[in-house]
Amino acid sequence: MNVRSCLIPAFAIWATTVTAQTAPALSPEAFEAATTGRTFTFAAPGATQPYGAERYLPGRRVVWSWLNGDVCQFGEWFVDLELICFVYETDGSPQCWSFYAEADGMTAQFENLEDSAPRYNLTETDADLDCTGPLFGS
Repeated sequence: MNVRSCLIPAFAIWATTVTAQTAPALSPEAFEAATTGRTFTFAAPGATQPYGAERYLPGRRVVWSWLNGDVCQFGEWFVDLELICFVYETDGSPQCWSFYAEADGMTAQFENLEDSAPRYNLTETDADLDCTGPLFGS
């Protein structure tokens, strides 16, 4: 076996890894199509349990739950420089993310930090949001 035959498979693995890591973020239109009418849980990288869930409603409206039985936060999302930004009724500060399609779902990277943040894992769920209040019950 010569050096060249070893390098070709190694290059193929490297190119696949680089491509997977640098895939472009979903466009706002693709994000809207992938999420509207659905609910996704959010989990930190390596976590076994999600820390929150969000329901994506028509008209770019959202409902967030910390999955702790507390009142849900209502908000909306909008586009700012190709980022998907969320504003909630409890906090008017935009929280901007990039979302990526993956083979097994979606990931999201929080973009409000100066340092590179890890990608969070999103998983679609049929479970109800864990909220108290008149809209969702307790």
